[in-house]
Amino acid sequence: MTTNRETGLQEAARAVEESQALLITAGAGMGVDSGLPDFRGPQGFWRAYPAIAKLGLSFEEMANPSWFRTDPHLAWAFYGHRLNLYRKSVPHAGFARLLEVGAAKRGGYFVFTSNVDGQFQKAGFAEERIVECHGSIHHFQCVDSCRGQIWPADDQTVQVDETAFRAREPLPCCRECGALARPNILMFGDWSWLDDRAAAQRRRFDDWLHGLARSSAKLTVIELGAGSSIPTVRLTSEWVANTVGGTLIRINPRECETPPDQIGLPYGAEEGIRRIFGSVKNLGSTSRQVG
Repeated sequence: MTTNRETGLQEAARAVEESQALLITAGAGMGVDSGLPDFRGPQGFWRAYPAIAKLGLSFEEMANPSWFRTDPHLAWAFYGHRLNLYRKSVPHAGFARLLEVGAAKRGGYFVFTSNVDGQFQKAGFAEERIVECHGSIHHFQCVDSCRGQIWPADDQTVQVDETAFRAREPLPCCRECGALARPNILMFGDWSWLDDRAAAQRRRFDDWLHGLARSSAKLTVIELGAGSSIPTVRLTSEWVANTVGGTLIRINPRECETPPDQIGLPYGAEEGIRRIFGSVKNLGSTSRQVG
């Protein structure tokens, strides 16, 4: 692990410049610079949702599918508020810089994120080059998984009474059976999440990785804002860097520790991107994708 910041930045810039493909992995910290709330710990979650703080519920307790059956107006107040927030938010400048660099690489780019906010799509990243391992708030499913359907929520609106923190009628409904709908997001204790969409994304990701392996393309993994409490993104970053081969650059202001011979930088996502990519000159010879 690189400990000196300047040395680490130089090594990271060199790895990005010399790479032929870019894997971008991202956790919740990626959205903080876009003004999205940081749910790190109960205090961070409760600052974002004081009404839920009054109920004494943690994020893990609130992000549970059981609320759609026991108190659907509270469940949709929480997810409806987030849906409205994510729709209004503007991706920070780091997204555009990542896309510019990744699209110029001979082997192209892929995104693997635990975020459900759709910020990568909004920033212009190709839908077919993104894995949302925990699903997307911009897609709905039936609470009863009646016909196994997942559909875009583009034409759905959720109005929230901010004072009472209750969703107003009408609540989103299943377009197949008329029962209550829920976001197509993997929640805690969730046995009814439909993973077909995420599984298709993962297959495209696996095909891309296999293509890189066949072509021996030099890969750089840039991980942004992924914590260790739910380590899916961190483990994926490390697995790809170890299996396919390549340099892992872990950007995290609090948890930037890495395996040996990889690069850890203690910055927020946007600052880390700006510091690294500001000195990158060679973006790549062509945007042709591998895989």
